[in-house]
Amino acid sequence: MNSHSSAPALVAVRDAHRFDVARLDSWLSDRLDGFGCGVRVRQYEGGQSNPTYLVESANRRVVLRKKPPGVLLPTAHQVEREYRILAALAATEVPVPDVFVLCEDESVIGTAFYVMAHIDGRVLSDPRLPGLEPDLRHALYLSTVAGLAAIHAVDLDVAGLADLGPPSGYLERQVKRWTRQYERSGTDDIAAMNELARWLPEHLPTSEHTALVHGDYRLGNLVFAYESSRLAGVLDWELATLGDPFADLAYLCMGYHHEGPARAGLVPYPGRASGVPRESELVEEYCRLAGIGEIPHWRFYLAFSFFRLAAILQGVYRRGLEGNASSREALSKRELVRVCSETGWRLAK
Repeated sequence: MNSHSSAPALVAVRDAHRFDVARLDSWLSDRLDGFGCGVRVRQYEGGQSNPTYLVESANRRVVLRKKPPGVLLPTAHQVEREYRILAALAATEVPVPDVFVLCEDESVIGTAFYVMAHIDGRVLSDPRLPGLEPDLRHALYLSTVAGLAAIHAVDLDVAGLADLGPPSGYLERQVKRWTRQYERSGTDDIAAMNELARWLPEHLPTSEHTALVHGDYRLGNLVFAYESSRLAGVLDWELATLGDPFADLAYLCMGYHHEGPARAGLVPYPGRASGVPRESELVEEYCRLAGIGEIPHWRFYLAFSFFRLAAILQGVYRRGLEGNASSREALSKRELVRVCSETGWRLAK
């Protein structure tokens, strides 16, 4: 396998996400070296929520992330907040791209945006890690869980992130938030989502440890060094807040519990022959790194993760129907919403 074959996919900027490239180049030239003489802009195929672009001049390449066009849900697409989090994490053990500049002036390219460093590396979005040796697969998963433990170990006061969200009540707020978002963007009546929306508030874990949580921690949002298992960058911090770290871990482990259309899972893949650790091994490694004994209410966290992902995907699907989603795959999410909700309800029961 060519190690560079897993570079993030770039496409021509989609019609709905075009902006004045010359205006951007002029704006950047006043703030960053290497701009002002023309740029090439391509769009990353991922980034369902906030459109993300590679911006290249003759001697510099940076990444731009902006809000999508159209009417937005009130708590979504806060690129200003993302910029703040990345800037705060620069001095921590969490590998993140350097951020250079935030623009809140919508007259420049139509929405707020920020510009960050481009990290050269590979994005391995398929959790089965096809084409790699078993030992490398195992090492990549250990790097992945170590990265998550590093996020949860961030000293909030030192990083200046103690006010990023309320200090408690994360799970209750999350269940309410994603129930509300799902209802606002709903298109189909899915019995399993209705059941989960009733079940989750009645089974909230009582003890809740608060940490910085990423909110969308999965292989597709990680950049690894070429030729090694080193985690080079954690991307897409839009959903980050203060919350329950076990929800992040459960989200990472969702692939162990389903195979769905358009979203590869790990059933029944893990084991010594493949190199992919079993869920129990991954959880044990996290607990070792975090210095804890075990994770109570594990099935609740898994059910919640599937409920939340279903609500997120429903929003992507709705934006696809309305023509302003940032990926052409948005309309394929309809069936995945159903699969996720039914898996979550099975785990809850």
